[in-house]
Amino acid sequence: MNLSSHLMQRLMHLPPPATRDLTVERDLRVPMRDGAVLLADRWRPASGGDDLPTLLIRTPYGRSGLVAHNMVRPLAERGYQVVALSTRGTFGSGGAFDPLRREREDGVDTLEWLVKQPWCGDAVVLYGMSYLGYAQWVVGDALPPQVKAIIPGVSESAFTLELVRKEAFSLEATLVWGLLVAEQERSFPLLRMALRTRKERRAWPTLPLNRADTAAIGRPAPYFQNVLDHDAASPYWQVLDHSARVSDITVPVSTVGGWYDIFLPGQLRDYRTLREAGRTARLTVGPWAHMSQSVGRAMVDEALDFGLAHARDEEPSDRAPVRLYVMGEEKWREFPSWPPPGYEPQRFHLHPAGTLATDPPPASAPDTYHYDPADPTPTVGGVRMVVGVKAGGVDNTALEARPDVLTYTTPVLDKDVEVIGEVSAEVFFRSSLPYADVFVRLCDVDGQGRSTNVCDGLISLTDADTTSCATVTLWPTAHRFRAGHRIRVQVSSGAFPRYNRNPGTGEPRATATTLRAADQQVFHDPACPSAVILPVRQAD
Repeated sequence: MNLSSHLMQRLMHLPPPATRDLTVERDLRVPMRDGAVLLADRWRPASGGDDLPTLLIRTPYGRSGLVAHNMVRPLAERGYQVVALSTRGTFGSGGAFDPLRREREDGVDTLEWLVKQPWCGDAVVLYGMSYLGYAQWVVGDALPPQVKAIIPGVSESAFTLELVRKEAFSLEATLVWGLLVAEQERSFPLLRMALRTRKERRAWPTLPLNRADTAAIGRPAPYFQNVLDHDAASPYWQVLDHSARVSDITVPVSTVGGWYDIFLPGQLRDYRTLREAGRTARLTVGPWAHMSQSVGRAMVDEALDFGLAHARDEEPSDRAPVRLYVMGEEKWREFPSWPPPGYEPQRFHLHPAGTLATDPPPASAPDTYHYDPADPTPTVGGVRMVVGVKAGGVDNTALEARPDVLTYTTPVLDKDVEVIGEVSAEVFFRSSLPYADVFVRLCDVDGQGRSTNVCDGLISLTDADTTSCATVTLWPTAHRFRAGHRIRVQVSSGAFPRYNRNPGTGEPRATATTLRAADQQVFHDPACPSAVILPVRQAD
């Protein structure tokens, strides 16, 4: 264990621990209101621990392995006693695993049990990333007084809903996670994960889509089947939407996100809700995707600074409420709010001949391209959640060479242009078919001509065979386009498998089997002034 401790200290650049000698009490029984019993482990220093703040982690991923070594041990060595609880129906806990749907009730019951334990003391901090973060948001308005802070990372209060929007279905994230939780308790989980990653990639093109999970693991994955059957507007998912509770969270909140994280839009919404309600909250966003190890390091930093300080009735380190990594500048900066003040929306219009400019476009013919869902425009970098696949900013050269990708680029910038905030696009578009997608990506082109993606987004259209304005919400960002670089916008009709390919037929996404190619038009003229809208401050 000491070898693991030393290794994590080196990998995560952690301060020396107070102790490496820990004791673990395993399989503590935690009763729920319906009679189910969940299991938890308590980690504490061998020399004691009853007087330490208690850090609670509620996880569906087990209490040993990576959870123990990457999250629990580093914090149990540095000032906390840590309780790691397996959520309902996972890793020995009673009841049936119904992902995300019972976390409110079970979370309230867990806290009621925890604060009654003689060793718990009067200071509790909630902690964890992704699902573990959601498990905090859902109980944030119903906390006992012993809870002093919550620290949710790469997560949000309406988990899953962003992924299953009718106008933009996130195939990759929902299938990957559905397969993970369907297989995670089988033997040799790491080996199975490696084998499943190859099978996932072969399963992406499966038609109908509701057979993709079976193509990967030989049987249906219940979560994936549910997201196919119910989009975000369905009453089925409303039990997962706790966004209305966020304004009632009164304990201090520190939330950590990534510019390429799947949950970033909702996470920023939750942060703004807290601040508008006058709550104590701070936000950290780095150049990270959902599975980045750097997210874990930032979370530990917040637990040791923000969490311990509030548990001890002290002040955390002095910093602005918002700390952002500004890409392009490659520098951490602090701001008073999200979005920061001083950034105004500026339209960069699509022009003929692949030009992007702040001037309105002249009279011109539309640009055209052919989209074939049998050879879909691929996902390259960006917002990804697949083991072994490069996420974040990558070289887009090969993608932009495809005939189904249009690009529009500014002249070389004579001074820096800083973009921080919410990004959107208005693309006047027409397809030869009624059903089509519009994908827009913002890129930074350096002096050598390398195009690197900054942020992007997609919308699915109906009645696409009539000219209309497709309003696309891109991921928020913080990026400085340097002098000597160029700003580029891509327009295409897909990013597969991050988003499900549009078959062009209007068939339900779960059961569609026919693929129809389409001819697409993008307009840029005075009557149809397609543009990307960037929150811009001219850099000093």
